[in-house]
Amino acid sequence: MKRVVAYIDGFNLYFGLKSKGWKRYFWLDVQKLVRNLLKDDQELVFTKYFTSMVSSTPQNPEKHKRQSDFLEALGTLGDFKIYFGQYQLRPQKCGRCGFVQYIPTEKMTDVNIATQLMTDAYENIYDMAMLVSADSDLTGPVEAVRTLFPAKRVVVAFPPDRVSKQLKLVASAYFTIGRDTIAHSQFPDEVRKPDGFILRRPLKWR
Repeated sequence: MKRVVAYIDGFNLYFGLKSKGWKRYFWLDVQKLVRNLLKDDQELVFTKYFTSMVSSTPQNPEKHKRQSDFLEALGTLGDFKIYFGQYQLRPQKCGRCGFVQYIPTEKMTDVNIATQLMTDAYENIYDMAMLVSADSDLTGPVEAVRTLFPAKRVVVAFPPDRVSKQLKLVASAYFTIGRDTIAHSQFPDEVRKPDGFILRRPLKWR
């Protein structure tokens, strides 16, 4: 069996689903998703999920709670770890009127993924890395793994409505995750934590 470690770019996946209008699929068991993408001779040994905590806004007061509930649901999975970056507001000034608005920007995810991808290759944790992202900033790390560890494969699974020409050029293989696979990789509506607390799919995600 080929050992597989999955590296999931949480926001890249989320915004891919959002741009397709697939909110009902946000309650996603990402570990089950990866297993549903593997071949018979491949075994998922660990899943690494990369994200940042968001803040609620007056327009969307439940945003933080929905994400927290989702991350807690992910926390019930075995052989799974969440890596946090930072979510910052970046000022953007209008060239015509001078109005400044603040655009949310995620920091550190690409660096965190690159670090884990390279470290795990060096420590021989995987035979194949599955990268769920379309972030072209990860082209360098993917190319480096394939150059330094030619026996290892890096397969890129593009989220819906996301693609990177640069990653296509350096990946061992690539494909786009389909709707049916996502639909069959959902958490149950209620997820029970080890302490007995029940997490429920947010109403906006039904």
